[in-house]
Amino acid sequence: MARTKDFDESEVLNKAVSLFWLKGYNGTSMQDLVDSLGISRSSLYDTYGDKHTLYLKALEFYQNTSGSAMYNIVTNATSSKEAIKQLLELVVNNLLNDKQHKGCFMVNAEVEVAPHDTEVRDMLCKNEKQIEEAFHLAIQRGQQSGEITNRQEARAITRFFLTTIKGIQVSAKSTTDKAYFDDIIKTALSVLG
Repeated sequence: MARTKDFDESEVLNKAVSLFWLKGYNGTSMQDLVDSLGISRSSLYDTYGDKHTLYLKALEFYQNTSGSAMYNIVTNATSSKEAIKQLLELVVNNLLNDKQHKGCFMVNAEVEVAPHDTEVRDMLCKNEKQIEEAFHLAIQRGQQSGEITNRQEARAITRFFLTTIKGIQVSAKSTTDKAYFDDIIKTALSVLG
């Protein structure tokens, strides 16, 4: 008979995200995980198998959480330009509210782990596709309504915004000046016409 889990898996994954985000994959030991997650080593191994599997689950958990927030913005914004502005502000606010200046969890994984780990690289590609689709949907709607310029293809504008976001995410590791990011958002929005 299978044992039931005596812990809240969402809570454990949230703690794992925080720990991996702070220390990185390579800087996080199994003992760090046991100490931080509040579960026994045997429960950790029984549930996740190893650190790598837990890391993948943490990335997936983070991706699902952030992806749903982005789609909610695109779905509920009053206009396409407003949706894009809110998406950029979401990224900036999440980064600036982080007192530890950890940057973006996904970008950190992309730099540290993805170059030599195909599973992480595939997961990050999936995450980028989700973000790309959220922006692309908003841009297409705006172009169809005439709110956003048709001078460039929707996909090209989308990729510009994805690159802008990555720049913001990296910059947030070294600066916390909101005006700096407000300038970036204002300039990026000017591309929409």
